[in-house]
Amino acid sequence: MIKSGAWNDNTITYYFDKVLTSTPDKPAIIGYRVEQDERTAISYRELDRIATRTAAGLAGLGVKKGDIVSCQLPNWWQATALLLACARIGAILNPLMPIFRERELRFMLRHAQSRVLVIPQRYRGFDYAAMIDGLRAELPDLEHVLTIGGQDGSSFEQRLLERAWEDEIDTQALFAERLLGGDDVVQLLYTSGTTGEPKGVLHSSNTLFANTRPYSERLHLGTEDIVWMASPLAHQTGFLYGMMMPIYLQGTVVLQDIWNLDYALRVIKAEKPTFTMASTPFLADLVEAAGHHPGALDSLRIFVAAGAPIPGALVEKAATRMKTRIVSAWGMTENGAVTMTRPEDDTSIASHTDGIALPHMEVRVVDTDGRPRPTGEEGNLMVRGASLFIGYLKRPELYGVDAEGWFPTGDLARMTAEGYIRITGRSKDVVVRGGENIPVVEVENLLYKHPAVASAALVGCPDERLGERLCAYVTLHPGYETLTLDEVVDYLLGLQISKTYLPEYVEVMPAMPQTPSGKIQKFKLRERASQMRLESAKRR
Repeated sequence: MIKSGAWNDNTITYYFDKVLTSTPDKPAIIGYRVEQDERTAISYRELDRIATRTAAGLAGLGVKKGDIVSCQLPNWWQATALLLACARIGAILNPLMPIFRERELRFMLRHAQSRVLVIPQRYRGFDYAAMIDGLRAELPDLEHVLTIGGQDGSSFEQRLLERAWEDEIDTQALFAERLLGGDDVVQLLYTSGTTGEPKGVLHSSNTLFANTRPYSERLHLGTEDIVWMASPLAHQTGFLYGMMMPIYLQGTVVLQDIWNLDYALRVIKAEKPTFTMASTPFLADLVEAAGHHPGALDSLRIFVAAGAPIPGALVEKAATRMKTRIVSAWGMTENGAVTMTRPEDDTSIASHTDGIALPHMEVRVVDTDGRPRPTGEEGNLMVRGASLFIGYLKRPELYGVDAEGWFPTGDLARMTAEGYIRITGRSKDVVVRGGENIPVVEVENLLYKHPAVASAALVGCPDERLGERLCAYVTLHPGYETLTLDEVVDYLLGLQISKTYLPEYVEVMPAMPQTPSGKIQKFKLRERASQMRLESAKRR
């Protein structure tokens, strides 16, 4: 990897120092908080001051090199400040999705043995501080909870930003002592698993920048580009292309913390972003808006759509309504974007494929015995290369990389003679709704605990805007005649599961379709779900 130029051992601190030297007063982050209708602009010089103080403060609170600092934050500038602060003191940043609730956090924070957690006091009407207070007794390793917007002793502002930590600690000596190498772990991201619990994906600076550099080069992005990021920073999309890439480019990022189409149009008009990456629902909304607001999106040169294959009709509609070039991509937390179409490709390529491998990455399609499948025929998608993650936290047995470096993605795909792939399905049991992976097995296991449920199977129902909606098929124990969607939702919420994982349709079956060995034939349920109209997915 080093010989090929894929890895250069540079960290985010190296690229941040470069922009501090070249253009310190350039806007680094322009943050929009939708509920407050608030705009905050921070220059690279100001971000350096904040990150330095935050880094020294975290060290002052006892964070050591290799410790994990978790944050459950929306798209707020504090997330980028934490990324830089952790890099300077050798800590590992663990972003957590704001949608997570007690059930997810209880597992993730214990598994990571997080020393520090940074949260909002409130966000979208939810009291995060109260939630964490209720979990503290179950998290023996969690020493500090810092609350953005808090008023007591746990306030992020009071503990870190309002105290001149840099005057109390020799930051130059501290940062030199904690200097990271390219192979040190810098990121821990949890991905929805199919085995009933999430997996903690570990990345180094080398693996992350081995993706960021060729990604930006394929899209012809440079210092003058303005990145607009409304996708969550706690996803690999937001982390790589909303936090790391703008610093690498020496550019500016515009953050939007809640997806609201009307607000997005205001942001685009004010900031003139040139690039974004998001899942299909974001694109569908913008394409619809472009029909009513001619010229409003003209600054947006590139839209990379990922998370699910883009409907061809949507790409064609975008081509007639927007000047934006639609780029199709496929990737995963374990790699970042692996395949992408090229901006110069014909529009039909983005409509019908998920791209061709980025430099330093390889993909292949194989059968169940690992033999290459013929061109155009479906098989298991394998990937290897420079941006491949370095392992799952405390789960080495799940790494799955073979002796030749190939990693089984769990996705099914076809490949063209030119090397473009098309994702055709998932061999792993995950439903993707609006770009969010739903851990089907985990939700099924919870449904099985319902006193009325004898068997349960969850599948995706195709949806033009969200990609998929979650459908639950159940059989009931004797004595139970019905089970409504409202009852299922109330039951799952009572188990403190994220609302994102809730089914939107429930059907009671007299019997599940099964193989002779008793395994539920989910393909038959998917066929049944695919025949449903969107309106029927809202039935109780």
